[in-house]
Amino acid sequence: MNRLELTGLTVRPAQVWGGIRLVPLVREEPVAGLRLHQEIYRGFGSSVVDTGPRTHYTSYIPHGLVADWSGLRTEPDGAGTGRQSAAYGTQLGTGGSGDPGAGARPPVTAPLLRHRHRHHRMAKRQPGDRLRFLPLHLALEGYLSLHFGGPAIAWEEWSRQALRDGLSPRAEDAYMGWSVRGLGDALRVFEIHPDQCGVMVYAADALAAAFVLPHPDDYRLLHASLVEDLYGELIHQYALYGGPVPEFGARIPDGARVRTLADLRAAARAQEREWREAHDALFARELLDTSYAFDRVHRMGPFTLWRFLPPFTRNRGGRHIGETITDHKGQVTYLKTFRLSDAQVRRGHLLHTLSDADWRLARAATALGSTEEELVRRIRAAGFDGLLKAHVQRGKPR
Repeated sequence: MNRLELTGLTVRPAQVWGGIRLVPLVREEPVAGLRLHQEIYRGFGSSVVDTGPRTHYTSYIPHGLVADWSGLRTEPDGAGTGRQSAAYGTQLGTGGSGDPGAGARPPVTAPLLRHRHRHHRMAKRQPGDRLRFLPLHLALEGYLSLHFGGPAIAWEEWSRQALRDGLSPRAEDAYMGWSVRGLGDALRVFEIHPDQCGVMVYAADALAAAFVLPHPDDYRLLHASLVEDLYGELIHQYALYGGPVPEFGARIPDGARVRTLADLRAAARAQEREWREAHDALFARELLDTSYAFDRVHRMGPFTLWRFLPPFTRNRGGRHIGETITDHKGQVTYLKTFRLSDAQVRRGHLLHTLSDADWRLARAATALGSTEEELVRRIRAAGFDGLLKAHVQRGKPR
């Protein structure tokens, strides 16, 4: 498994609000045996998750997701015949009206701080066939932990801090969905299809996030949670400064033979097919045509929770990290992604190059086609200059 395959999901025509485009994803049949619901955390702002002795992960965490694979049978109306497994809604703050704006809103940006710990703490088994994990943070931790240990050999260029602590702590900033212009309004006013199980979110037609759930009831009640998610700086800028994007419109070609309602229906469906093909070829290509490095987090009966990282190359196009749950056939039943900024991709590429070169500056500079002085400049620009000895930073001979 090295690609994302959204089999079983069908694209519906996009809905547009200014510069925000939402593309619904529907399933013909819900995924049997898996449901997702929220675990509510009170308050907002920086939250701390204990991960072990003297280690912790600090970030903004609005809610957790609980995967339930107990195979609980549900009645046609979605009500469970045993303990609850359907999704339920939540909001931040103290408002009780159900309006996301009724309670206090979280801050616009939230720093993501990562300290040394094992990633499985982000996913915790609960009683029964249930697993709690932190949406997006599982994926973000995978990015922040890239070559976290630092140099494995005490080369003379690297400081004692680099050898003792590695890259600790690393930090990245992200924007709350509340601050992505137009996203909250789009989620509030747009139609949710009866069989909708997911959505792809675009800002100025740049893919911001993909969100997929196993059941329409889960999606319906987690739809609004997209404004509580984290988005990269690029998406915030595109939404703020980008102009309106064109809406989808079904247009019957001139000269088409439309004489009956059946002809009209066939022509409309042909337009929808064209839209789906255009979407997959143009809009979603960067997500679906990329080979990822998958890291298995937890097995859940016939399902598996993964997180994934893209190749950190300097090719043009968006790069996405994320987490997914797949069934025994590899079908995506849950998906949540985060678009990295160009600077984050460059940092990932730099770390991979240093690691592949065994953290030797001369060898890494050769791999990058640059000089050692230029490599040191790039390390400093990436925020890793504290790992270098002072004489290397000053560019003086050893």
